[in-house]
Amino acid sequence: MSTKTFASQADLEDKKVSFTRLSENAYAYTAEGDPNTGIIIGDDSVMVLDTQATPSMAQDVIRRIREVTDKPIRYVVLSHYHAVRVLGASAYGAEHVIASRDTYDLIVERGEQDKASEIGRFPRLFRNVETVPAGLTWPTITFQGAMSLWLGKLEVQLLQLGRGHTKGDTVAWIPSQRILFSGDLVEFDATPYAGDAYFQDWPHTLDRLAALQPVALVPGRGAALSTPQQVAAGLAGTRAFIADMWAAVKAGADAGKDLNTVYREVYAKLQPKYGQWVIFDHCMPFDVTRCYDEATRYPDPRVWTAERDLQMWQTLEN
Repeated sequence: MSTKTFASQADLEDKKVSFTRLSENAYAYTAEGDPNTGIIIGDDSVMVLDTQATPSMAQDVIRRIREVTDKPIRYVVLSHYHAVRVLGASAYGAEHVIASRDTYDLIVERGEQDKASEIGRFPRLFRNVETVPAGLTWPTITFQGAMSLWLGKLEVQLLQLGRGHTKGDTVAWIPSQRILFSGDLVEFDATPYAGDAYFQDWPHTLDRLAALQPVALVPGRGAALSTPQQVAAGLAGTRAFIADMWAAVKAGADAGKDLNTVYREVYAKLQPKYGQWVIFDHCMPFDVTRCYDEATRYPDPRVWTAERDLQMWQTLEN
């Protein structure tokens, strides 16, 4: 493998934004594999799911919302703790920022390190990073397992259906319309980032998502999925990547191979099938490292720091 530019530092081209209406209440803000934002418009207020990386980038989401409603943005929901998802929160002026208790605990434990790490990985997404207020995005409401919010008569359920992308993953579900906002538990034509993942849990969590039988789904990255067939494809693609990664890394680890050897072998094995997906080269070193950790001696993800990112990248890629 030739030397690759670190993470997404070479990815500086702006993406084309789509604002997709899935129902009279549900919209998806997507941008060719960049992190998505979900919008739910209720009778009396608006809920935003994942906020973009900076308040500057969030302004474009707000502009799209204001093209379809003037209702107040009352709720911001964090599907998980990653900086690229949450640091735009201040732009919305929401009354409440909601997350799972597990996500809150991860912000406490590793939020600052994750922020420094992600800003280094994604210069384009963190343009105007100076617009992020000092400190982290802190939830004002946390829950465990499930909670319902009523936007007038519209019920939105926030559900923790299991660990996968992180231990705190939360999905939003509109039961009356069977529309699901999955966060990064599901990606579509985009490589799942799994540096903080639970590989053995993730497929079972996807089974629980599928059991809801969504007719539409907003993934963490990639286009909005607006038919049951597209939803099934998104779930199947994500499940296959996680399962293929785990099987290949576990086999190498069980054979006593070191991380560098496993990385080269797994990259070569997965690249033909998934190499065209967005951020494949960015994700693979982080994904294989975490998978190897889980297959050997670290049941829980280790903290990524900006320093650890670069050290890992140089070890595996250079």
